Amino acid sequence: MFEAVSDGGEVTAVRPFAGDADPSPVLGNIPGSVRHRSRVTGPMVRRGWLENGPGPSQRRGDDEYVPVSWDELTTLLANEFRRVIDRHGNSAIYGGSYGWASAGRFHHAQSQVHRFLNVLGGYTRSVHSYSLGATGVIMPHVVGTHWKLFARSTSWENIAEHTELLVSFGGVPLKNTGINHGGTSDHPTRGALDALRERGGRIVSITPLRDDVHGEHEWIAPVPGSDVALMLGLAHTLVTEGLHDEDFLARYCTGYDRFERYLLGETDGEPKSARWAEAITGVPASDIAALAREMAARRTLVTVTWSLQRTRFGEQAPWMGVTLAAMLGEIGLAGGGFGHGYGSMNEPGLAPVPYPLPTLPQGINPVKTFIPVAAISDMLLHPGEEFDYDGQRLTYPDVKLVHWAGGNPFHHHQDIGRLRRALTRPDTIVVHDPYWTPMAKHADIVVPSTTSLERDDLSCTRNDPLLVAMHAAAPRHADARDDYDTFAAVSAKLGVAERFTEGRTAQQWLEHLYDQWRDWVLRDGGEAPEFGEFWARGHVRMRTEDGLVAFEDFRRDPDGHPLATPSGRFEIFSDTIDGFGYDDCAGHPRWYAPDEWLGGERAERYALHLVANQPKTRLHSQLDHGGTSQASKVRGREPIRLYPADAAERALSGGDVVRVFNDRGACLAGVVLDDGVRRSVVQLATGAWYDPLDPGDPNAMCVHGNPNVLTADVGASSLSQGCTGQHVLVEIEKWTGDLPPIRAYDPPPVAAGSRYSE
Repeated sequence: MFEAVSDGGEVTAVRPFAGDADPSPVLGNIPGSVRHRSRVTGPMVRRGWLENGPGPSQRRGDDEYVPVSWDELTTLLANEFRRVIDRHGNSAIYGGSYGWASAGRFHHAQSQVHRFLNVLGGYTRSVHSYSLGATGVIMPHVVGTHWKLFARSTSWENIAEHTELLVSFGGVPLKNTGINHGGTSDHPTRGALDALRERGGRIVSITPLRDDVHGEHEWIAPVPGSDVALMLGLAHTLVTEGLHDEDFLARYCTGYDRFERYLLGETDGEPKSARWAEAITGVPASDIAALAREMAARRTLVTVTWSLQRTRFGEQAPWMGVTLAAMLGEIGLAGGGFGHGYGSMNEPGLAPVPYPLPTLPQGINPVKTFIPVAAISDMLLHPGEEFDYDGQRLTYPDVKLVHWAGGNPFHHHQDIGRLRRALTRPDTIVVHDPYWTPMAKHADIVVPSTTSLERDDLSCTRNDPLLVAMHAAAPRHADARDDYDTFAAVSAKLGVAERFTEGRTAQQWLEHLYDQWRDWVLRDGGEAPEFGEFWARGHVRMRTEDGLVAFEDFRRDPDGHPLATPSGRFEIFSDTIDGFGYDDCAGHPRWYAPDEWLGGERAERYALHLVANQPKTRLHSQLDHGGTSQASKVRGREPIRLYPADAAERALSGGDVVRVFNDRGACLAGVVLDDGVRRSVVQLATGAWYDPLDPGDPNAMCVHGNPNVLTADVGASSLSQGCTGQHVLVEIEKWTGDLPPIRAYDPPPVAAGSRYSE
């Protein structure tokens, strides 16, 4: 949350909310963003689509655009929806809106497009997220919930006061806690970790990157992707030395005995000892055993970041984290137990509000067809093909129209070359965007959206006490429109305007949503002014549930407060999952060796393990052209961090531009030397706008540094089909040719003779 300073046309500065203890540096990307040259200035249609009509096309991403009027654009959209629905049915429409979309409870892009598509009779949807694809499926089987792990987690104040040992797989990266969907008024993570240490608590960070925890801590750097093996080694020590809590496992868990037989090697002849784990992880067995003993002796919180499940077999890390915490017996106790997502965003550890937030109703989608969100390329390339998902055998639909609002799959999705080939298949791609992002440049119809800085809205999130009046900070840029206005116009041409708008203007919707929310607050005994006073005041404070301890009610009374699992307990062994018969996700957590890791045969060709994590300098790919993001670039390229000895072996120096490559693709990046990166590991953040050397070649090198030209487009497992874009093996060499220019933020060619081409 921030205050914007405007000169009447552009946001020139931002000021963090006055009560924020640790404001996010990402705010530095906002000034100058309203009128940036990458803005889409008016309605645009790709020339090939306009001249030849709907159909598959190889020209997406490498074609000229033709400016049209708003009436022409909305007529084209209405006609195309009629054509697709009449000929192919609503399941042929993919509502592909995924990403952080846009701030605001009403103008939220995903809510708008999904409401519109439901009014038309529904659409093929996606489920779960790139961030949490594996967790979203596995955790309901294991602990009976998904989102409550984050929204109702043990509070930072409780951790600061009671945790004696914080063992964090993936660290607690402060960079990710800068943000939360819907806005955040305070960032307590840094202060809580400092308070824990000042009280005598200790932090152990298990990650290939030392700066995944700030300040003093013990850094353990296993081979990337081997965290589950390390957890198994810790668990084996607990069992063989009699340090596990058998009473807790018997009362609050089910299936532990079957897991223990695997742990001790009784089922496969391989005890998962600390010595066994050392051979896989590179962490000395003595260190593993010593940590296990310390965990059993102190009030310990085991945390797992979201990054660990963005890999092959990603379900195993959070499942094994729960199992390890259960063996310690401190789940439900102050300062102990299990946490998932601390350091992944500014939600875990924050107090939730106890009532619903103002939300635009999206209606009911009568189309039952869906895909896991990371399967979009598979869906477009293989219509009619069957696939596994969470015990079901589903079929990919034959999608003719992709309607995208509020996301950039060229940031989120793996193997961009394959994605580009998939995007040639539909008849029509519609993209709403304020900017000429890579996805917009692959659209047939481009709808110029306003940014959240150009419209009035409400802002809040489920783990923050403030509901904020978002006053427009700048007028609409050029010929951009709010998505609501676009959908209202198309709805009118399709004869369903009343169902979409319910007769309300955008301002009337804001007042309606606020009044609904106000009723909930008043019924809860809180105070909330009428809308006019709220709008003038700027924000109102809500009640929050402070000092939470995750699973405290369940521990106190497991029969009165059972988990939403089949057994009502933590399912260390799941009969449900076991019954699916998957060979890549068994009935209990276990070690599976991934393809993309330093312990496999593939490392003989590509000897460096690239960690494609979230950036410090922006939110995903948003506002990559902003000041904070640009200041991090090396000669205009995304920075790649190398261990100095790895750089020396390749005759590289800091500031060099390198070609990062494997058999899927290549990108350029700028070298930063850092001994806080594990040997044989490199780090290249996601989010640099995809910038192909040859826009017409799906396999072209990205000259800007997008790591998803390198990552494999495979699912985590048959259970979740979650995203696996965190890890990939690569090799690096110095770039000796002429440096290609950065064109990522330039608009595509626009037909001359129009004010839109200026």
